[in-house]
Amino acid sequence: MNRFGKVEQSRVVAVWLFFTAVMVFAMVVIGGITRLTGSGLSITEWQPIMGALPPLTEADWNEAFEKYKAIPQYALVNAGMSLSEFQGIFWWEWFHRLFGRLIGVVFALPFFAFLAFRLLPERSFLGRFALPDRLVWRCALLLVMGGMQGTIGWWMVSSGLSERVDVAPERLTVHLGLALLIFAGLIWTGLEAWNGPETSRSPAGWSRGATVLWGAVFLQCLLGGLVAGAKAGFIYTDWPLMNGAILAPVDWGQGALAFLHDTALVQFNHRIWGYLLVLGATVYAVQAWRWRLAEGLGAAAIGVAVALWLQAALGVVTLVNVVPIWLGGLHQAGAALVLALATANLWLVRRSQPRLFMSGPRG
Repeated sequence: MNRFGKVEQSRVVAVWLFFTAVMVFAMVVIGGITRLTGSGLSITEWQPIMGALPPLTEADWNEAFEKYKAIPQYALVNAGMSLSEFQGIFWWEWFHRLFGRLIGVVFALPFFAFLAFRLLPERSFLGRFALPDRLVWRCALLLVMGGMQGTIGWWMVSSGLSERVDVAPERLTVHLGLALLIFAGLIWTGLEAWNGPETSRSPAGWSRGATVLWGAVFLQCLLGGLVAGAKAGFIYTDWPLMNGAILAPVDWGQGALAFLHDTALVQFNHRIWGYLLVLGATVYAVQAWRWRLAEGLGAAAIGVAVALWLQAALGVVTLVNVVPIWLGGLHQAGAALVLALATANLWLVRRSQPRLFMSGPRG
């Protein structure tokens, strides 16, 4: 290692990345609860710096309330709301934004510190904590993505301030999708920092299979975002049918937008892809067991499949109970956990040595 930080492994950096991932996971859950409580539009301005302070006086509260009264959600959904009721939803959205700022600080400050440590001698105490050279660009990208998330969050909120009583489903889905990409990126980069550079790769077939599985899980998360944005879970609450039919009537007059906005179609897509995902993950796990994948790969595959079965069951329970806040939040947390397992599974498969794969399946 030279004075510019040619380190290959740092478990201190890994702990920082994993801790940030936990915070992002909490943020995903907080965001889900903010949506379910109808709090997301209670703050009608985007003030990245000054917005960190809540209203401090009665005049400040009245000013914030008057701004909320000017948007359609108040007039069409919450007309007659008292100031104390407004404060209830305001605090959820304020905490949501504050926690996002906190994540930015927790990630950015150590990132620049770990970069600075790269200039110190290898044997110095802080020099041992330098950010591995191969992870610099990855962490920089995660920092940029985190900054983008704040902008996209406001882009999402702004869609509900003039012509709608809620945010646009596609914008909510983009906001959720980027949060989940950051979450998965933190986990992957943390695993890289903890274990050092790879020395070999697994056979291409298993790597492709694990990649497809990860992509399918991520797509299901996005489809769930569209369901949440369209509030379809509050409309079609029977299962396995939808109002007694396989597919409830769809307003095809919307054209391609039906796939983003139609409550029947977005929930149908989420259901069908969920069934296919559970089936595919089960087949993948069975094959992993039959081929005796080593170093925990079989267990990782089974873990993803079991988590998906549990998440599917939780989705049904959440639906038939008309999405109570605690179940809705739990279901969103479950989606993030499944993605975390799929990410770890993909990382393990790509890092496993080919010699550990048996030549054939169990008899």
